[in-house]
Amino acid sequence: MNVLITGGTGFIGRALVEELLGNGHQPIVLSRNPEAHKDLPAGVQAHAWDAKTPQGWGHLIEEIDAVVNLAGESLSGTSFFPSRWTPERKVSILESRLNAGAALNKAIEAAQRKPSVLVQSSAIGFYGALADQAVIEADDPGKGFLAETVSKWEKVTEPVEKLGVRRAVIRTGIALSPDDGALMRILLPYKLFVGGPFGSGKQWYSWIHISDVVRAIRFIIETETAAGVFNLTAPNPLPNKDFGASLGKVMRRPSLIPLPGFVMSLLFGEVATVVLDGQRVLPDRLIDFGFEFRFPTAQAAFRDLLA
Repeated sequence: MNVLITGGTGFIGRALVEELLGNGHQPIVLSRNPEAHKDLPAGVQAHAWDAKTPQGWGHLIEEIDAVVNLAGESLSGTSFFPSRWTPERKVSILESRLNAGAALNKAIEAAQRKPSVLVQSSAIGFYGALADQAVIEADDPGKGFLAETVSKWEKVTEPVEKLGVRRAVIRTGIALSPDDGALMRILLPYKLFVGGPFGSGKQWYSWIHISDVVRAIRFIIETETAAGVFNLTAPNPLPNKDFGASLGKVMRRPSLIPLPGFVMSLLFGEVATVVLDGQRVLPDRLIDFGFEFRFPTAQAAFRDLLA
């Protein structure tokens, strides 16, 4: 299949490119600055787009079998430490997602030959802040900036369903990768022997190994009946303190020194809710469809990622 990926130069996008190439598919990446990403694997096409309109790339849709829409400004920013959610950043975070989705809608609507499937990125922030309650795909959205943003993000590409395109929404949990993302930030205190729980440590972390993220996306693309919402989380979420203890055990480091929630809120503002608010999210529909996780437990994931 020819697979068009928006956001294909992010850490999930790059891993997906490798996964697709390794399994006989041809990824095609849209980037706002393709010249800055000449390190993509050989044979991968990168085309420029403005993430707002089909101008200059819309014709590509005629040759595309599947679309994966990962585009959107990072919630935590581009620096090592999270960037505050100022009013301006909140607008930018939302608009970057809505504009990219609208551009895809226009390109697909104009195409004579339409892709068979579109995979729409989302996040488990959809469920809002939860205590111990486990949630599945059928559960309602939560409240707050993150939940409301994610809910709007999911709906942006709904119009393609009326055009006969199968659409799947992936609510991705905390994606663990050795190259980028949450794990890179979490590792630092453990390397310095000052690792420990964030806030109360009771909040649930619904994590997933990057390999299972991209394998699940490929699984959804290749499974002709896979439509609707899928939680991309490992089947064994953990409270933050147990998540940290598993990491400490693999690294042979203590996980005893807590970072109080009020300190994180003072330092980073509202964005701290990403790690202080938990969701216990289960991947019921992926399992029902027969997907098999390569890394179902946190210790197995950490051993592989830190090998």
